[in-house]
Amino acid sequence: TGAITLPAMTRLGYPKRLAAAVEAVASSGGQIMPPLMGAGAFVMVELTGVPYTAIMAAAVLPAFLYFFAVWVGINAYAGRYDLAGMAPEDRPSPRAVLITSAFFAIPFAVLMWGMFAARLTPQYAASMAILVGFVMLFFHADGSFNLARSLGRVESAMLNAARQVSMIAAIILCASIIIGVLSITGLGVKITSLILSASGGLLWPSLLLTALACLVLGMEVPTTAAYVICVSVAGPALSKLGLEPLQAHLFVFWFALLSTITPPVCGAVFIAAGMIGESWLKVAVTAMSLGVGLYIIPLTMIANPAIMDLATAPVAALLALVQIGLGLALISYALIGVFSPVRRAGLGVAGFAVLFGPVILAS
Repeated sequence: TGAITLPAMTRLGYPKRLAAAVEAVASSGGQIMPPLMGAGAFVMVELTGVPYTAIMAAAVLPAFLYFFAVWVGINAYAGRYDLAGMAPEDRPSPRAVLITSAFFAIPFAVLMWGMFAARLTPQYAASMAILVGFVMLFFHADGSFNLARSLGRVESAMLNAARQVSMIAAIILCASIIIGVLSITGLGVKITSLILSASGGLLWPSLLLTALACLVLGMEVPTTAAYVICVSVAGPALSKLGLEPLQAHLFVFWFALLSTITPPVCGAVFIAAGMIGESWLKVAVTAMSLGVGLYIIPLTMIANPAIMDLATAPVAALLALVQIGLGLALISYALIGVFSPVRRAGLGVAGFAVLFGPVILAS
């Protein structure tokens, strides 16, 4: 998407470091947003035995909060650099947006209806969505029909699907091997004992050690693979400390994504910085400010687990959404807004108090 979004943002007057950071942070967010979660959702089903619909329901509000924090950060930067909005003549017409969005929205709506309204199995609902998407490949935005172009689309879709399926299959196969090795050798038990010993049997130090392990592993392997390895060795320790399996898995999965925007690797940052011709370090600093939710939201899943209970306790989940959203907004403005140091510190402290104050008081 950077080939389209980066020139558009620079034409609007975005500083290069901000444009590249927005692209890196937004692209990274696709791996935590249901329904696909960068193939991580399917691997999570295999490892936890939790139904796919339950994983999506648990992950959707944290993912929304991530993009909300990015949006707040962009607005703060817009005020900081006095950025103007897009001119009316440059905006696409509502009709064009509606038509082009339909090619994604209709199959997605069929998938959601099949799983949540019709209570179909994920496999059956996905088959229906694939069939609808296949039919829509033969139509164009202007309503015309061109068989030659449509066949090319079908070929491209089949190749992309094969690549995705092979990647998921390879990750699940490797996960099975890793789990088997840890079980047979007893290494998993030893690592679990090491984490519990190093943290003194306390939850939050264990979470910190797990987060650091995810960051280090994410520097060497893709996000989903880092999640599989880290949850295999740290997941049992977190479960022993009282976390639910899905809670522990989502915590690890989010922190496995850190390396996409965190130096020294920050793969998404390097790509975006190279495309726009800006210093990668400047882009990384801006990206970490915009993507502050990636560092904080996994911790709020532990401090306020109601955020994952949308399916079972929607009112409590929405109240948690408001609380966490307020805390993230305060922290984003503390990092990015044009304020005095005292006001920045006040906003930051207030944000952390909103997010973690109840846990601190309860302990």
